[in-house]
Amino acid sequence: MTKKEKVQFVIDTLNEIYPEIPIPLDHKDPYTLLVAVLLSAQSTDVKVNQITPKLFEIADTPEKMVKLSVEEIRDIIRPVGLSPMKSKGIHGLSHILLEKYNGQVPKSIEALEELPAVGHKTASVVVAQAFNIPAFPVDTHIHRLMYRWNLTNGKNVVHTERDAKRLFPEDLWNRLHLQIIWYGRQYSPARAWNLDKDIITKTIGRKSVIAEYNKKIKK
Repeated sequence: MTKKEKVQFVIDTLNEIYPEIPIPLDHKDPYTLLVAVLLSAQSTDVKVNQITPKLFEIADTPEKMVKLSVEEIRDIIRPVGLSPMKSKGIHGLSHILLEKYNGQVPKSIEALEELPAVGHKTASVVVAQAFNIPAFPVDTHIHRLMYRWNLTNGKNVVHTERDAKRLFPEDLWNRLHLQIIWYGRQYSPARAWNLDKDIITKTIGRKSVIAEYNKKIKK
């Protein structure tokens, strides 16, 4: 298979498995999405979705959030981890949204990256999912799968994102980003991985990755 054929195989397979793609984090608007994505860093979407209803019941807008203290926010979000940094970030960005953006979430990655505790991946997820602007946020699942599929050397997420954007059509980036995340969780996890169920890696995967997997299975 050529590189182009491999890319098309990935697209076709993911569209077959995920014709409809749920967004993993519960939210109702760009602001609640921004907060939820920030909370998801080094945590799980399941855990974040357990915490955000309580937080958003009290504060689902920047105006309401700044009325809480950093300590009050931290007490609510503590179970997701990194709560000291995340609570300061949520409080700080809410202030900036009110002062600089009239309480609205900006639509550019660059503007979002200037907000406290908002990195490139978080900013990319927000523009893609809240505003449907093409982006290709690379999380651990996408980073792992792009390497397993031999579509990147996987040196770092920046490198992987650049390769993903080069290989896949721009109008599919937002869709593929979510499809690959779901596929990684369900068929190609980091642990307890069953290659027989992972049709994409089994078909186009990096030879060294498959060889290493088979070596472990034989032990």
